[in-house]
Amino acid sequence: MKKFQAIIHFEMDDAFMGLVPPHRTYINYLINKNIVDSYAVSMESQTVWITINAETKTEVDQYLVKSPLYKYWTYVIEELFVYDGQLFRMPSLQMN
Repeated sequence: MKKFQAIIHFEMDDAFMGLVPPHRTYINYLINKNIVDSYAVSMESQTVWITINAETKTEVDQYLVKSPLYKYWTYVIEELFVYDGQLFRMPSLQMN
């Protein structure tokens, strides 16, 4: 399984915020299925970063299309070569 980064730019209108709850339900579903590793949103730059586990960019695109917010997005999908972070490290040993 490969990892991809979806970099999404969005524009909001009056209906946008009404679609956020079903979108979050969909993202939570993908997180629970281990399809999405991380999800971050900046309202300042109106950008979303989603790290997705998939075999191809086409498969990633198929996940993104199902979001209720899809019509507000322009995005690129990039395959990641390295994906590392604190959560992937062994826990530090705590001696009693």
